[in-house]
Amino acid sequence: MPSPAASAEPGPEVPTPTGAPLRAALVGYGLAGRWFHRPLIGAQPGIEVVTVVTADAGRRAQAAQDLPGVALLERPGELWRAEGHDLVVVATPTATHRGLGAAALRRGLPVVMEKPLGPDRRQGAALAVLAAERGLGLFPFHNRRWDAEHLTLRRLLAEGTLGRVLRYESRFERWRPAPSPGAWREVPGTGAGVLLDLGVHLVDQALDLFGPVASVYGEVAARRGGADDDVFLALEHRAGVRSHLWAGALAAAPGPRLRVLGSEGAFVAPFLDGQEAALRAGMQAGAPGFGVEPAERWGALHRGDDATHPATPVPSERGDWPAFYRQVVDALVTGGPAPVGAGEALDVLEVLDAARLSAHRGRVVRL
Repeated sequence: MPSPAASAEPGPEVPTPTGAPLRAALVGYGLAGRWFHRPLIGAQPGIEVVTVVTADAGRRAQAAQDLPGVALLERPGELWRAEGHDLVVVATPTATHRGLGAAALRRGLPVVMEKPLGPDRRQGAALAVLAAERGLGLFPFHNRRWDAEHLTLRRLLAEGTLGRVLRYESRFERWRPAPSPGAWREVPGTGAGVLLDLGVHLVDQALDLFGPVASVYGEVAARRGGADDDVFLALEHRAGVRSHLWAGALAAAPGPRLRVLGSEGAFVAPFLDGQEAALRAGMQAGAPGFGVEPAERWGALHRGDDATHPATPVPSERGDWPAFYRQVVDALVTGGPAPVGAGEALDVLEVLDAARLSAHRGRVVRL
């Protein structure tokens, strides 16, 4: 389905003095705000966090420690009355995305939106239309386009190493038999669950590699009694490739992160990109070695039974989550392309909406 936000390209309209960094307000200081957006912004010389908004007193204290001199606000309403911001980063629960994003856009502020853009395509499209009407940037945070194994696969596809791709298998599987106490993603409600968390990345990567989808089959279940925690999606791309995608919290024996079968060989990447783990361990996003995968974590090229055709290790591309904010800065300052377009995020939500419908009806949904 064509996106109403396809023309919502960010422009160089942010009133930032030449040479001065963009001033970002970070709304939300939980996992995404503290461990993803804060350090990735901190790695870029053209942007800085000047304000953190969170109702949690403990998180405000943590923000003060992490970002000395930052302004600390308790409510978004205080932010809308403040001056001196060029960008708002929304890193809050999914159910709040539309309201916070719309409030920022109506005040003339571009928005980086933590994924997903909204809990469904309709709400995401409302934001995209508003951004297009105001001529403002709306940047969905689909950071896993810059995962090491994804970039490595892109290289292999560009080189034609696998031949014609027949099937793409991608997994975000975890073993968490007990839900995390107090975690909003674990509680049934708008925007919660694995489908709108890990499923966004899985679908976005599949679309990034193989293009639009013609049909969707979905299985979406809540095995632990809370929000959905066990998801399987089968996508048929218009280009002919079939994508099989898994996300779940009850995988005691996780499968390989990627298994891609082609007419000339297969690529298997056993491990998930290490950038999240590095950031949560306190490594700076711009540090030497950030995003570099050691040889023991590389994927391999297979051409038949390994007993007679030994697998060939494939050197990994360097993971590059910092590329997201580099491109945001370039888009806002020079008018360069957005790292991820709002229309692309809506295409992901359309697939996820179809998966939800497919699971409910027990049949394939055609787009």
